[in-house]
Amino acid sequence: MIDFEKELKAILENDPLDILKAKPKVSSVISPDNRLKASFEAINQFIDEAGTEPTKSRDINERRLFSRLESLRESPEKAAMLLDLDKHNLLADVEVPEPLVAIEEIETVGDVLDADPLGLLGSSNDGEEDVDIFDLKNLPSKERALTDYMAKRKPCKNFDNYADQFITVQQELKENKRKLIIFTDKGEALVAGNYYILGGILLYLESIDISSPEKTIEGKRFRKDGRTRCIFENGTESNMLYRSLAKSLYHGGKIVTRTEDQINSEFKKNLGVIKEEDELAGTIYILQSLSKNAEIQSFDNLYKVGFSTTAVEKRIANAENEPTYLMSPVKVVAEYEAYNMNTQKFESLLHRFLADVCLDLKVADNKGRMHQPREWFIAPLDVINRAIELIVSGQIQHYRYDDMAKVIVVV
Repeated sequence: MIDFEKELKAILENDPLDILKAKPKVSSVISPDNRLKASFEAINQFIDEAGTEPTKSRDINERRLFSRLESLRESPEKAAMLLDLDKHNLLADVEVPEPLVAIEEIETVGDVLDADPLGLLGSSNDGEEDVDIFDLKNLPSKERALTDYMAKRKPCKNFDNYADQFITVQQELKENKRKLIIFTDKGEALVAGNYYILGGILLYLESIDISSPEKTIEGKRFRKDGRTRCIFENGTESNMLYRSLAKSLYHGGKIVTRTEDQINSEFKKNLGVIKEEDELAGTIYILQSLSKNAEIQSFDNLYKVGFSTTAVEKRIANAENEPTYLMSPVKVVAEYEAYNMNTQKFESLLHRFLADVCLDLKVADNKGRMHQPREWFIAPLDVINRAIELIVSGQIQHYRYDDMAKVIVVV
């Protein structure tokens, strides 16, 4: 008689190709939560690349992202699930329900720490302020800076005071009255009152409160630090540390340059008040060439800086016939009265400071003789104004011009 159970067992055990082994089914279906997060990450990626939120444009992909973002902003439940991914603060104004995240299962240490309704993981000092077991005050400064850098922004309650200015700055960028330059974290790159681009969002650095000045102790250098107040175009604000802001801008951030009117106005203000005993030495002028020569037109930020004891208009009246003006008419960008100044010393210091960006070009006069003008420099207007200011104040020896970064840095 055949032993069917024995024979079946033998067949199952003798299966070298594993044909009879059941394989678990692997689902290719993406969960609704993961699909939601993936769709939001697509919006983040668009902002990272374009530098602005998606709009209701004719481009079908951008229009789809715009509609998706609008839908998320109208759904507090979905917004609550995306807060950890909201690096551009797109959902900052959405009133999410409490609790933000409901943990259904305890699987990790993080779940245990989050599910602490009685606050048993904190400690109390007899009625004094509670002490969190994760208080970071004893960690090294690098970790503190990272924590501060990643801190979430909060809604700006008085954003109405800044909204119009953000619109103006964006318009000035479109009209090329302002430009974007890469942030390099060199010298005094962070300036209160300036605008920057961080994570594709325009921010206004309203104030800097330095609480720890730069110092050197036992050969170890400590850089200055303190709190800032940053207002973001999306209606949020942050008080991140000075060094944390610089570090975050260093990774892809940009500086928004000021307009020429702002630069000139600030320069005049910084020159100080004229006293009765001060003696007028002449006029410092900054000129821009109106040459139609293609080679000269190819230079961005080309300016002539000089010193005149006569009226500037009279000095440049015959510019199109003088090699020093590149044999072409010029435009007066700025002129400042200079007091108690040695003309030769001023020109010598300026040429030495901007020697690396002095125009290297020979120009023929009306008789065909070649000349090489030495008062033309290729540098942003705010750099030239700052250099003049440092010469006037007697501080120029403490600084140098970094042509790669397009900023003046401390020596």
